[in-house]
Amino acid sequence: MSDDQKTQAGASYAAAGVDIEAGDRAVELLAPLAKRATRPEVRGGLGGFAGLFALGEYDKPLLAASSDGVGTKLAVAQAMDKHDTIGRDLVAMCVDDLVVCGAEPLFMQDYIAIGKVIPEKVAEIVKGIADGCEEAGCALLGGETAEHPGVMGENDYDVSATSVGVVEEAKLLGPDKVRPGDVVIAMESSGLHSNGYSLARKVLLQDAGLPLDQEVPEFGRTLGEEMLEPTRIYAKDCLDLAAECDVHTFAHITGGGLAANVARVIPEGLVAELHRSTWVPGPIFTKIQELGGVAQEEMEKTFNMGVGMVAIVSEEDADRALAMLAARHMKAWRLGVVRSGEGGATLQGEHPAEG
Repeated sequence: MSDDQKTQAGASYAAAGVDIEAGDRAVELLAPLAKRATRPEVRGGLGGFAGLFALGEYDKPLLAASSDGVGTKLAVAQAMDKHDTIGRDLVAMCVDDLVVCGAEPLFMQDYIAIGKVIPEKVAEIVKGIADGCEEAGCALLGGETAEHPGVMGENDYDVSATSVGVVEEAKLLGPDKVRPGDVVIAMESSGLHSNGYSLARKVLLQDAGLPLDQEVPEFGRTLGEEMLEPTRIYAKDCLDLAAECDVHTFAHITGGGLAANVARVIPEGLVAELHRSTWVPGPIFTKIQELGGVAQEEMEKTFNMGVGMVAIVSEEDADRALAMLAARHMKAWRLGVVRSGEGGATLQGEHPAEG
């Protein structure tokens, strides 16, 4: 037998690094997770070529879609070998974009690219996604796990997802509804969420050399636990608020920071005046700024600084909205007001001193 014949005889998908049996075992572990994160409108089961979802009865439905990933927060999860929370970040980054226009998240489909399929690791990742879907009230309709040997390291993976929601055309929220005198309400973030991790990792891990397992008194836990705190999912809070109060729009505070994201929902001729004096950013932001010598402007365009979602409501319903959020155990406060002017959104004043 020639060398070429030996190569052909010995070649296989498994020899190339793709373990189909491991993929099948992973699917077996994922099935009960997807079954748990469901809705009555789901049709069929896991394993088909496409997920099916019955849209239901609407007068003039508008479908909304959002796709996102988690970014370099994954590097922290991989360094800690903890994979059961990153999926919650993935859900939050997608569904919290949907609710900005008033859309109810219906379902999500995920994509996991991984160097080597270890069924238990994939199941941990998907468990976090299923947990997030349950919290957001949407179904995990399906997904894809792709093994990429030779392209990714065995312990490396990346995740992304697309979520789909629906809103009645008559209930669509957006900049066109914003008026002078509207109140800007801030909802507290759970920490860094899923933005700015390239800078956070450089300052805390690379430059300062802090170990992830080090207890940090200001955090009341380890650095790794603080950095892996899942992104808050605001979907149900926002939808309930919109159903009961005169909400004009929301702004999800992600990459670009508070002012830039609020500006996206402020129409021309108006400006949202946001006041730093209304809140104190959490200790993770202070730690990054102090250790890295990061300028305030750079902090505010990179991180959420403690505000994860913003609601813009009529002045008449502002107190009611705050009371509703308090009843849902969501820390919220008056962040500012919308006035005539130019600039979209501005941050004014200084944060109060801590303590």
